[in-house]
Amino acid sequence: MTDQSKTTPAVATAEFDDDRPVPSKPGELPPEIQAPLAPFKGEKPPAPAWFEAVIAKEPQRSFVTSLGTQIEVLTWGEVGKPGLLLVHGNSAHADWWSFIAPYLAEDYRVASMSLAGMGASDWRETYAFQDFAEDAEAVAQATGLYEGGRKPIYIGHSFGGSQVFYAASRHPERMAAAVLVDTGFGGPPPKEREEMERRMEQVRNIPTADRPKRVYASLEQALARFRFMPPQAAGHLFVADFIARKSLKRAPLEDGSGEGWTWMFDPAMWNKLDRSAMNALVTDGPPKVEVPVAHIHGAQSPVIARREDSRPNPLPADMIEIAIPEANHHVMVDQPLALVAALRTLLKTWPS
Repeated sequence: MTDQSKTTPAVATAEFDDDRPVPSKPGELPPEIQAPLAPFKGEKPPAPAWFEAVIAKEPQRSFVTSLGTQIEVLTWGEVGKPGLLLVHGNSAHADWWSFIAPYLAEDYRVASMSLAGMGASDWRETYAFQDFAEDAEAVAQATGLYEGGRKPIYIGHSFGGSQVFYAASRHPERMAAAVLVDTGFGGPPPKEREEMERRMEQVRNIPTADRPKRVYASLEQALARFRFMPPQAAGHLFVADFIARKSLKRAPLEDGSGEGWTWMFDPAMWNKLDRSAMNALVTDGPPKVEVPVAHIHGAQSPVIARREDSRPNPLPADMIEIAIPEANHHVMVDQPLALVAALRTLLKTWPS
């Protein structure tokens, strides 16, 4: 781990943090939000046949080098079909799309990338929107997403959606269209932000620059600590369990007695994120976006609630919007098949 006092860039103050880690005291949140997998004691929750069948369609796993960093990539479908690039949210990984992508691969060449500092991708001294955009282009080129006779379509969830939006604004020549999945800008309202900052000062269960991530002695202990950001109940526990297991890696126990489990993402990622390029993009109001943009969101998402409160929103006013009923921010966890249906229907008719 690096000394953050030396590596953290000076950045502007605008926030894009729908899935920023927020600590909470035990019992502060309802148990179904605080620790949704704890009741299973390390065992897998029951899953329906469709889910077992789709995750059995294992992707090809590889790495693409971008800016000197190894980027984890999962691919499905044949090279030569139109390309889709899938981007996950903050502290997540490429396998968040592993139960969605096989349905899309029937008609597309699909690549899901783990952003630098997340999943099995390398960590960096600093992270930046412009670098994520270069990583996405490197993945699209290396995985054959341009080979289908048109430029690829980018699809990004939450923080990944903000990366897609940045790339669409700055590099429209690289994509045919952009689909954002429950992507918001601006962070929580002022009172909620004050409370969040107070809790982050008082509670110490989220890793920081000077405190490494905890290593759990057992897989059961690690899974019991898994929860979503922003906090919400898991719509489907079998999806949450799949995501959680793919979020962990082996690591030496702190007492040297053997190996345990820890989270794969860089715990200092948020402190190391240079937001200046995105801030510059939206400083003077909504930027001009030359590619078609669509937004799929949960009907109960706080992203939409903030927009309804007339908070600033840089997204195009004329973009297509699709609401997924009975879904919160993590749409693929709450309503995975509805998200598949929305994406497949949208992509059949759009962009024209």
